Amino acid sequence: MHLGLEVAGRSEVGKVRLSNEDSYGFDLKHGVFVVCDGMGGHAAGEVASKLAVETVLSYFRDQEPLAADATLVDAPLGAQMLSDAVNKANETILEYAEGHSGASGMGTTLVAARFSDGRFTIAHIGDSRIYLMRNGSLVQLTEDHSLVMEQVRRGIMTVEEAKKSTAQHIITRALGTEDNSPPDLAEFPAEPGDTLLLTTDGVLRHIEDGRMHDIIAAAPSLKAACDTLIDSAIDAGGEDNATCILVRVKREESSPGLISSN
Repeated sequence: MHLGLEVAGRSEVGKVRLSNEDSYGFDLKHGVFVVCDGMGGHAAGEVASKLAVETVLSYFRDQEPLAADATLVDAPLGAQMLSDAVNKANETILEYAEGHSGASGMGTTLVAARFSDGRFTIAHIGDSRIYLMRNGSLVQLTEDHSLVMEQVRRGIMTVEEAKKSTAQHIITRALGTEDNSPPDLAEFPAEPGDTLLLTTDGVLRHIEDGRMHDIIAAAPSLKAACDTLIDSAIDAGGEDNATCILVRVKREESSPGLISSN
């Protein structure tokens, strides 16, 4: 049995913002998917998120698998490579900020996934998220690097209080904010029917997990699900840019391949 992929992605500016600081991209040949949410003013944030997406994708297009830097001792190669790619994105953003006076304070969140040899490796930094839909259940795979969620984890506030907090926008980790900003990593075997959702907080602030589950489960295609997620977030307020990628694992009986539905 061979596994292939189909993917859909979309990004919208929303009702309030004048520009879109979110960026997303994917490379089906290399099985890489990235979503970023920039910060630091519309010009700087937009640049930071685009640099992060382009750097991660370029890493896998240019890098030979066995040449990955062994920055993670005893870690699987997939995790090493994704970590290296994200670290290079961090370096690229820092270098850009140093050379451009108007880019001071720029940064971006990042969620990324790579599919290789029947496994997913995921990485994240910031408060964008990755979810896994498997066997009818939607599970959050990442933990927000944000002030309110740190307080939730420490028992200082409840999840409901966090949702209403005026400090929701304060993140504790991001690319481009410090020299060493490693992502959180995880790796797991893929199964036919698995669906990954990579999304920014412009979607998350308006759509509860249960509603996201229902949208993905009921949609006739990944594109339809992606459109409904984005449109629902905008209709519910749309104060922020809204971006998501959906990736589904497909069973292919004849030969391996990657199929785009974007």
